[in-house]
Amino acid sequence: MVSPDLPSYPEPPADHTIGPVPLLRHSPFNIGFFGALGAVFAVFLTQQVLSISSILVLLVLAMFLAVGLNPVVEWFMRRGMRRGFAVVLVLVVVIAVLALFVGAVAPVISDQIALITTNAPGWFTDLQKNSYVQQLDDRFSVIDKIQDYVTDGDFTQRAFGGALGFGLAVLSAVTNAFIVLVLMIYFLASLPSIKHAGYSLAPASRRPRVSELGDKIIRSTGAYVSGAFLVAVCAGISTLIFTWIVGLGDYSFALAFIVGLLSLIPVLGAVVSGVIMTLLALTVSPTVALVAAIYYIAYQQLESYLISPRIMKRAVDIPGAVTVIAALIGGSLLGIIGALLAVPVAAALLLLHREVFLKRQDAR
Repeated sequence: MVSPDLPSYPEPPADHTIGPVPLLRHSPFNIGFFGALGAVFAVFLTQQVLSISSILVLLVLAMFLAVGLNPVVEWFMRRGMRRGFAVVLVLVVVIAVLALFVGAVAPVISDQIALITTNAPGWFTDLQKNSYVQQLDDRFSVIDKIQDYVTDGDFTQRAFGGALGFGLAVLSAVTNAFIVLVLMIYFLASLPSIKHAGYSLAPASRRPRVSELGDKIIRSTGAYVSGAFLVAVCAGISTLIFTWIVGLGDYSFALAFIVGLLSLIPVLGAVVSGVIMTLLALTVSPTVALVAAIYYIAYQQLESYLISPRIMKRAVDIPGAVTVIAALIGGSLLGIIGALLAVPVAAALLLLHREVFLKRQDAR
């Protein structure tokens, strides 16, 4: 109640802005300090990721192989087998094939590669008898330099860092192969739960669509791995038969293994395989080299237009130019593993482009 002796005044309007105002909230100092702090933190995270890049490559390779074997597991599951038993059966078959290869074929390949290395200096001498090669050698002494480098006793030490370095390289390769095998088994056995966990990160309203696209990418990648393996087997078997026929039987298994392995690399692997086969055939005679070159060109046409399309028609659907660009980028980033992963990654990106970006643009 207001006293009658005192005049009454209206209350001032409430001002919600009254209070402690942060000092220099948007000052250049604060912006510069927190910006520099964020940049330092980003550099630190980048360095940590680069320090474990080799482990990340093994993880990606193991997941890639697990996705590649998943269609075989699902084939057994569609015939009434539980996933656990299907995974065990597939792994037993894979390990048995690897053991058979290591026990029966790997020693032959090793001996033939050693034979190639032993005969290489003699091939340089034979090349010097060619008049055209002799003219080039007289001007640049290329063959003499290569021969001195290969026949030098320190060649192996320079190439592998000595016996200790070579032993460590072999030990590292065996260790990495074991890590990839263990991770592949884990990923293959728990692939459904991994997919479920990944899809759960998407909002509930978009989760069905994300699951659909994710399953398409996984099926496409698995079909690509299986198809690439079949294409490599076809290339290796055809090379084995051809080299026996033309007189390269001493190197047949080694060449078949090299050609099959390189055929896994899109586009670039075929070129390298053809060059290697032609050069080795040149050690027999120029005629055999010409026949080998013609055969390999003809086989690549057969593989490109008949074998590969029939095997890969349900796997990946990407233009040839994109395949070449993806293989070049993947090879430059991660070497052979990058070239192997490049095509399915490019196919997944194109799938997302068609199913998400283009449809969103068409709806506007």
